[in-house]
Amino acid sequence: MPLSDVACRTARPVATIKKLSDGWGLQLWVHPSGSKLWRYAYRYDGKQKLLSFGPYPIVSLAEARVQRDKAKKLLINGIDPSEARKRAKAEALVAKVTFRTIGDELLALQARSGRAVATLEKTEWLLDLVYPILGDKRVDDIRPPEVLDVLRNVENRGNYETARRLRSTIGRVCRLAVATGRAENDPTYALRGALARPPAKPHAAIIDAKAFGALLRAIDGFNGWRSTRMALQLMALLFPRPGELRAAEWSEFDSEKAVWTIPAARTKLRRIHKVPLPHQASAILADLRRITGNGQLLFPSVRTITKPISENTLNAALRRLGYGNDEATSHGFRASAATLLNESGCWNADAIERQLAHIERNDVRRAYARGEFWDERVRMMQWWANYLDDLRTAGKIIPIDGYNAKSSG
Repeated sequence: MPLSDVACRTARPVATIKKLSDGWGLQLWVHPSGSKLWRYAYRYDGKQKLLSFGPYPIVSLAEARVQRDKAKKLLINGIDPSEARKRAKAEALVAKVTFRTIGDELLALQARSGRAVATLEKTEWLLDLVYPILGDKRVDDIRPPEVLDVLRNVENRGNYETARRLRSTIGRVCRLAVATGRAENDPTYALRGALARPPAKPHAAIIDAKAFGALLRAIDGFNGWRSTRMALQLMALLFPRPGELRAAEWSEFDSEKAVWTIPAARTKLRRIHKVPLPHQASAILADLRRITGNGQLLFPSVRTITKPISENTLNAALRRLGYGNDEATSHGFRASAATLLNESGCWNADAIERQLAHIERNDVRRAYARGEFWDERVRMMQWWANYLDDLRTAGKIIPIDGYNAKSSG
């Protein structure tokens, strides 16, 4: 017998769940706690299943019957009402997911994957270029011409490489949406070949010994932040990648063993890299510790001690010293060291490459050249620091091919 609204309203709880049937599978379950919930019992593919329509009286008897009838129509058409509801919920969720939502998920994924701080900052910066235009759109609603407009805005300012990186980052966001079932396509795929390819341009570097000595003297006379001057001095002495030094933490330095251990998460090749510290570097670090040693970072930002100096800080300091971006860059210290060390003829090329944290490109040679050349690198780094001291002394430029490796003592 069908239920009435009075019967639903006056139903009293008992010790177990009481099921009141309205017919055609619709039931009102009265729980011992007094709550009343609509349930629809049906069979699909030979299995007994239940579907919830919500609580009474929020969902009235009439509303529950409407939902039951809709479910019965789905069954007649061979559709499982439970699966149809799940799909509807998923589609509603997708409709609320924007490019910004997926972009933030990509950043979180990179952080969990141990990506370098510099990489995370670069990705965040690139996404900030997109969010004002595409951030509030669903990924499936974004079309290739819209993405191209964003990229062209960057490209028209002459930032060709940034435009290419931005396309790659947008693509990663869209592919994450596709992989998680919240989009069907990556609109950046159609843009392959649509951007100008910038000519390869190496980082500007000074590779002449006399000119490099002049740069060292200029750095010593830098009248900006003391910590920035020390960072440039350490770049010259240790020639790491700039991001490795910018985000360096005091916990990475062993003053007794004179070793800086760069964690894998912050290296380009995702491998731990050890740097022998010559006496000169240790002295600079001791002075720097008096300035920033109470914090975690060697070179904290002036705005907050929890973040390192920006990637532009060291290059901006070089500009203040009068060196244009076509003359010297923070990354260029690596090329300076590589050139002058190789020209000295004093050191095994493999030891130099290991110190630069490079990987051998030749697969066969890499299989045999697995040594770290640690002892030689320790001697080489002290030799290099001594050589820089001599380059720094005006009028006392020693030809590098005559500078004996024994000078590393």
